[in-house]
Amino acid sequence: MVYFIGAGPGDVDLITVKGRDTLAKADIVIYAGSLVSKEHMNFCKEDVKIYNSASMNLDEVIEVIKEGSAENKIIVRLHTGDPAIYGAIKEQMDILDEFNISYEVVPGVSSFTAAAAAIKREFTLPKVSQTVILTRIEGRTPVPEGEDLEKLAKIGASMAIFLSVSMIDKVVEKLKKGYGRNVAVAIVERATWEDERTIIGTLDDISEKVKKANITKCAQILVGDFIDCEYEKSKLYDKSFTHMFREGIDEDSSSKSK
Repeated sequence: MVYFIGAGPGDVDLITVKGRDTLAKADIVIYAGSLVSKEHMNFCKEDVKIYNSASMNLDEVIEVIKEGSAENKIIVRLHTGDPAIYGAIKEQMDILDEFNISYEVVPGVSSFTAAAAAIKREFTLPKVSQTVILTRIEGRTPVPEGEDLEKLAKIGASMAIFLSVSMIDKVVEKLKKGYGRNVAVAIVERATWEDERTIIGTLDDISEKVKKANITKCAQILVGDFIDCEYEKSKLYDKSFTHMFREGIDEDSSSKSK
């Protein structure tokens, strides 16, 4: 059995309970060593076989899985963040289907939510933004034409941009054209790691700040009014708002009865 597990964004305690429990039972662990903390290996059993996929190609990863599955081993493929976001797990699962190898996906905490936590912000605020766009700018790997960063920015929603801080000038240029105004930006490098760094700015000054800090990789770019704005309180906890679990209070009626 193969388990694709999200290790979380960095802090080893941000893996799920199910993820860690499964990791502790694994006979074979293939982990993304360039992005996943090696401390996770401290929770493995003594005789586990550990492979660092940073130096492996897809064929080599699959070969290890095939050999382990033939011996009925428990195999963990430990990915950074949540494996469903830029995890390249689909290509692995399709091959496992071809060989009738069973697998399960265990979700994890993504770096985009960890980045929002690092700057103590909420992506979705009433009358500000109710949409979060997860994307990246084109580099060595292209993006579909309809998902060009400028086009997405025209929506005006909150955005979390992956794998793009090394091209910050290009990112800012497209965002300025898309948003059509100066918008707040936060850069979160290595969210939840001990050496985490955050920079808050706007489209007008963020490129200069990023270059001055020499941030070139492992950083989320968060963009949108949610970072610095006025907003309305949620109806969820509004005492005058009725929902299926609570009857709202009519303040006018309450004051008249006094």
